[in-house]
Amino acid sequence: MILCGRVVSGFGNFAYWIEKLGEHYRRKTGLRLFPGTLNVELEEEYRIPPGALRLEGVEYGGDVTIHIVPCRVFEERAVILRTDSNERGEGAHPKTVVEVACEVKLREKYGLRDGDLVQIEL
Repeated sequence: MILCGRVVSGFGNFAYWIEKLGEHYRRKTGLRLFPGTLNVELEEEYRIPPGALRLEGVEYGGDVTIHIVPCRVFEERAVILRTDSNERGEGAHPKTVVEVACEVKLREKYGLRDGDLVQIEL
């Protein structure tokens, strides 16, 4: 499955959490995630598939659970990260926005700017 969308600016708060919870994410994904995500706005809502990986709040002493969906962007191993509240439609992002994290800063490595088209392979 391929998701297509355009790069949009985010709030910058996932950078804090990726840095703080880096070892938990590494354990779940096998990746050392760059502290930041690439936000991609899709034309249609994206729903987390059943059975997706999860980083439960109790695993790190917090109260936010994160869904983790393996994917590829520009041939880079990556993951889509989405909080439970965003998945329920109660968070800061609509369901048309996915946050993609990987081991590199995608904007810098691929010269991405807001509005650029991106494909995410699931």
